[in-house]
Amino acid sequence: MKLVFYMLKKFFVIFLGALVFFVLILCLTELLMNLWNYISKQVPSKQVMKIMFFYVPKTVWYAVPIAMLFATAYMLSDFYAKNELLAIFASGVSLFKFASPLLLVGLVFSGLLFVWENNVVVGTYAQFNKLKNEAFKKEVSLNQDNIVIMSEEGNVVYKADYYDDELQRLYTVYVLVRTEDKKFDRLFIADSALWNEDHWDLSNPTVYRQYDDGITIVPYEREFATERFTEPPETFRNNTVSVEEVNTKEARAYIEHLEKAGLPSSAERSEYYKKFAFPFVVLIVVFLAVGLSGKTRKNVLIISLALSVTAVVLFYVTQMVTMLMAKFGTIPPVMGAWFPVVLFIFISSVLLKFAKT
Repeated sequence: MKLVFYMLKKFFVIFLGALVFFVLILCLTELLMNLWNYISKQVPSKQVMKIMFFYVPKTVWYAVPIAMLFATAYMLSDFYAKNELLAIFASGVSLFKFASPLLLVGLVFSGLLFVWENNVVVGTYAQFNKLKNEAFKKEVSLNQDNIVIMSEEGNVVYKADYYDDELQRLYTVYVLVRTEDKKFDRLFIADSALWNEDHWDLSNPTVYRQYDDGITIVPYEREFATERFTEPPETFRNNTVSVEEVNTKEARAYIEHLEKAGLPSSAERSEYYKKFAFPFVVLIVVFLAVGLSGKTRKNVLIISLALSVTAVVLFYVTQMVTMLMAKFGTIPPVMGAWFPVVLFIFISSVLLKFAKT
């Protein structure tokens, strides 16, 4: 038990120091990348500090896996260099048993990282982007042009040249109504459509209806339109929702909204699954650091860090590739997010099994 406390005490001291260091590096990188914009837009230093304050939780989210990797690799490398592990191995304690508290810490930190991202990072990161856009005078418009929206599982299809969010009005509107077996039923063509509490009111509509003997122009049935044309204005807005800036509940609701509207959702669903998969990178880097430590007796710190960093870079590259494949529909979204995690946990387990003890 004393050995566990000794190891964890040393680990957390290194981890906290590394975490602060990497957070500062990430904040300075963000600041320097946008420094010219802040100067050219004459953004007050107080406002810049406020913007960077809201960026800190995101940097913590990024820095935790790196700090875990560094702390584990450095501590074990130091133990190897000082021959402290030789005494432990000689007493019959395996590397896996000795490192199991670190693996447990990695698992706990994976859960904490998910909670941190889902409850803190999404809100502060959205605020960070909002404040930065305001400072750089970037306006985000909710208006949209060339819109095609499906509703009622494809039985009602809206097409409009333009949507004005302030007026909640659609311009040059086509509304296609299909039967349950997806056959043509009616087509409404109007100059515009105005949202009226719970439905769209069409202006000067022309209605075409399918009969057995062909298509005929028929009178406009207001009750039919009131009952069927109920897709809310939010559906027609310019897509400004970033799954990265909302929690899992809001992301799931947004994806359901996209699917209901007949819009593509592979990219959003991939990012949604990534919210659950990414925290496991903390456990992976601990596995990797333990499995790769002690591969050499010379320059153990440099070699262990180099091998671990290389493995983590490969993980990020693999995840980037699978996420792109998922977003373009080549593989399922869930595989895009989880395949790298499963692959590298397997690789880490193999490395740990054959690690030097």
